[in-house]
Amino acid sequence: MINTKKFISLLSLAFLSFNLFGQHTGKWGDQGNGTYVNPVIPADFSDLDAIRVGNDFYAISSTMQYSPGMAVLHSKDLVNWQVISHVVNDLTKISPNLNWDKMNSYGRGVWAGSIRYYKNKFWVYFGTPNDGFFMSSATNPAGPWSPLHQVWKISGWDDCCSFCDEDGQLYFIATNFEKDPRNNKKYNIHLFRMSDDGKELLMESDSIVHQSPGSEANKLYKINGYYYHLFSEVKEEGRVLMMKRSKKLPGPWEIRQLNHVNKALDKEPNQGGLMQLPDGNWYFFTHHGSGDWEGRAASLLPVTWLDGWPVIGEVGKDSIGSMVWGGRKPINIPGIKKEIQADDNFNSSKLLPQWEWNYQPRADKWSLTARKGFLRLYAFLPLKPTSGNILMKAGNTITQRSWRTSSNEVTVKIEITGMCNGQYAGLTHFSTSATSCIGIKQVNNSRYLTYTNNNNDTPGTKITGKVIWLRSTWDLKGMNTYSYSLDGKSFLPFGESNQLAWGSYRGDRVGIFNYNTESECGFVDVDSFLYRYSK
Repeated sequence: MINTKKFISLLSLAFLSFNLFGQHTGKWGDQGNGTYVNPVIPADFSDLDAIRVGNDFYAISSTMQYSPGMAVLHSKDLVNWQVISHVVNDLTKISPNLNWDKMNSYGRGVWAGSIRYYKNKFWVYFGTPNDGFFMSSATNPAGPWSPLHQVWKISGWDDCCSFCDEDGQLYFIATNFEKDPRNNKKYNIHLFRMSDDGKELLMESDSIVHQSPGSEANKLYKINGYYYHLFSEVKEEGRVLMMKRSKKLPGPWEIRQLNHVNKALDKEPNQGGLMQLPDGNWYFFTHHGSGDWEGRAASLLPVTWLDGWPVIGEVGKDSIGSMVWGGRKPINIPGIKKEIQADDNFNSSKLLPQWEWNYQPRADKWSLTARKGFLRLYAFLPLKPTSGNILMKAGNTITQRSWRTSSNEVTVKIEITGMCNGQYAGLTHFSTSATSCIGIKQVNNSRYLTYTNNNNDTPGTKITGKVIWLRSTWDLKGMNTYSYSLDGKSFLPFGESNQLAWGSYRGDRVGIFNYNTESECGFVDVDSFLYRYSK
């Protein structure tokens, strides 16, 4: 047996230096010396769940209205992660409101879910606030994933998890965040049995297993003979992790708080997955539930078991955990790739998995094959071409997450010879609360550099060349500036500085846009997208 007091003392020493500085140093992830700093992914990977299968780790992250939906990540060491696939290729299988011709579901779409491995398959279940619960399975988490199946059409529910017991019986747990007629209270957590194929809930088995303010982020585990129900709830200090345990699923249940939070300092780490490593150690891969401009970043916290309860983070005097900002890497693998993929020269016949469109894209208006080595974007009318924030209603904007490091830079090279009058194409940062762009706008057969901030245009110099390089740089505080180049070497600033922003449960996105407010005419060819960020 491990000496718990000695282990806690060593653990406290290991994390002390990291806790003194916190995340505001700009350091993150693998430090290259056997240690890591949180967050391990300084970008918007929200509503995490994670599992270990053999020597591999897999995680999923919610994507709301972005397509493809529900990102799947892979790691060999819990610190360095890569996006390897998405579960939902077509968001219209969830709702037509998630299509390019509707675009009216910001902050909706694919919410939190769970990833599990049983019966020789990976299983992902997730919720949508308006359209209920869906599932898909795969033998390889890199895909392909099976066609999306609607488990239950319902509204007002979220944060589900599937569970396969030792006898093969499947269970499903989820939160009803609307008032439940049984007790006239919100945030009731329900437990169901499922059919053998996992595609139906057995409604007669429905039972309420918990209710408390804001209770959601559900996960079910069975460890050493106990059933453990992990969830979060809102207390005076903020949203914290809670755990219930029982020898039997129907109960009775014991309950315990697992961590303390300080929203101003740690942004409330409160939703993720518990994993045991082959060496017996445990970790919790989690998002930070309070979003700043970068969204809900991902961190890795150690887990200490005390009296049969998993304590998340640094163990306090009250045996409740708190945030730690780093420590020794759980697994050291020489030569492991430390950068998550971001660059693209568009040489693949398929979009690389780091890309997500704002809503389901119009399939006939983009191509990787029309011109080999380029992403061709065809312009078409936004849904509201003359009023409001046009970009928020312009289809086929392709995005990546904006990273929060001390220095960040994106450069996109675009060929513009195929543009038409009324067309505007370029580089953007956007959320539902702030948008800005730099690009080329064609008017009366002439092309002009243009800067846009929340739909207000600032015209610039006339562009006569065939190619334009557009660049965005931003710092740790999310202050962004734009620049442009005519030769790819010398860049000139243009436009004002902008504060990147959070909106509708999403952090800022950086992306490429292209639309025409006059007609379906014109195209641009994107040659390259280069993403640089500091470690």
